[in-house]
This record gives sequence, C-alpha cells and structure tokens, in this order.
Amino acid sequence: MAILAPILIGLVYVLLSSLIPDRHRRRFNAVLVGGAGAAYLSGGALGPWEVAFCAVLTYVAFRGLDSWTFIGLGWLLHTGWDIVHHLKGQPILPFAHDSSFGCAICDPVIAIWCFTGGRPVWAWRRVDAPPPGVPG
Repeated sequence: MAILAPILIGLVYVLLSSLIPDRHRRRFNAVLVGGAGAAYLSGGALGPWEVAFCAVLTYVAFRGLDSWTFIGLGWLLHTGWDIVHHLKGQPILPFAHDSSFGCAICDPVIAIWCFTGGRPVWAWRRVDAPPPGVPG
C-alpha cells in the first residue's frame, strides 16, 4: 500500500489536471511544481541547501510556463529532494514518517505525464488524436 497509494495519487492528479482547459493547464502545473520547490523550507533539515533547491526549482518552474519538459524536469528534481529527505529522516509532512517516500513515488508519475505534453488523458484514447509531442 505504501507504493500503490502514491501511484494512485499521481494518477488522480493527472486526471484532475486533465480537466483544466488547455490554455491554462501548463501554467497551472508550472506554478504547482514551483510551489513544490518550497515544500521543505519550513523543516530546514538541509540548512541553506533548502533555499538553493527552492531557487533552482523556481527557475525550472519559470521555464515550465512555456515548456512541459521543464515541468517534468521539476517533478524529477523534486523526486530526488524527496529521497534525500526520506533518507535524512525529515519527512515532507512531519506527522507522516513515510510521506517523503510516497512523494518520491508520486512525482515521477506526474513527470511522465508532463513529458508526454500534459495532454488530457481522454485524448490518448481518440483515434484521430495526434501522437504526443505533435501539435494538435
């Protein structure tokens, strides 16, 4: 369940994000990945590295305003930060010991969707839909 639940959370995120109109979906996801960069700031387990990571992810999120690839990269960077925090023992949710572990599983699910262009999931089933990466 510790692995299945985060995967399901990632899939639910993708499904709900697919409901956002195309013209807003990428920007919404860029803002969210930027916010994820600040998720560990209050814990301060890694000292000034927390601020440095936040700055890096802010830049990646800014580039994500125009690029799904940068948003996917941001989620993968956050995955790495989740792993560091899980190993260091400073979870993203202080009351849930394995929350960083779960986040490290959930984030790549979202990243994969971003690398495919963040298209609505129901568009993948349409026969006449262009393949991922091809403007439709």
